[in-house]
Amino acid sequence: NGAGKTSMLNCINGFYQPQEGQIVFKGERRAKMRPHRAAAGGIARTFQNVALFKGMSTLDNIMTGRTLKMKKGFFWQALRHGPAMQEEIAHRRVVEDIIDFLQIEHIRKLPVGKLPYGLQKRVELGRALAMEPELLLLDEPMAGMNLEEKEDMCRFILDVNQQFGTTIALIEHDMGVVMDLSDRVVVLEYGRKIADGTPDEVKANQAVIDAYLGVAH
Repeated sequence: NGAGKTSMLNCINGFYQPQEGQIVFKGERRAKMRPHRAAAGGIARTFQNVALFKGMSTLDNIMTGRTLKMKKGFFWQALRHGPAMQEEIAHRRVVEDIIDFLQIEHIRKLPVGKLPYGLQKRVELGRALAMEPELLLLDEPMAGMNLEEKEDMCRFILDVNQQFGTTIALIEHDMGVVMDLSDRVVVLEYGRKIADGTPDEVKANQAVIDAYLGVAH
């Protein structure tokens, strides 16, 4: 806790502005990133604390992830007729595919505020996937879950990477999950990077061992 993991994600997608350094994404170098530019550029995000519209259904929450993809103006969308209706139907098909992918068909019409915490996390993942991101930032997606829920979320994360080709940056305290899922592990301690490599390299890194187990003084 307090190592700077969430702060790093907040800088990447523009919630925070870095005091120094630069952000490079898809070859473009920026001193700062803005949230709307990050989203439009292909960066999606989930949060430590679930950030959903609790009174809206699962379907409608995931539909909000399609907002940036909609081209028709407010006038057409308000009319819900003609080209706007055709566009909404096309986006709804995408959302239904995501619902099937995450196996949450049975809750598609339920208000998310009435769902168990583990399912809310899955809906939030669905909303991020609806943006069709190239980079998906997951901030402790398994926090507060039981073992079965964690296993399900791990499977979905792997499937997202393998089926959609999405690059995933994952923050997670469960080291077993980190080591099982990751191709590359970066370890932060009080805002400093102390290790960067494969899971096996990081597990054997003395600085990491000292940081987790403490050192004698």
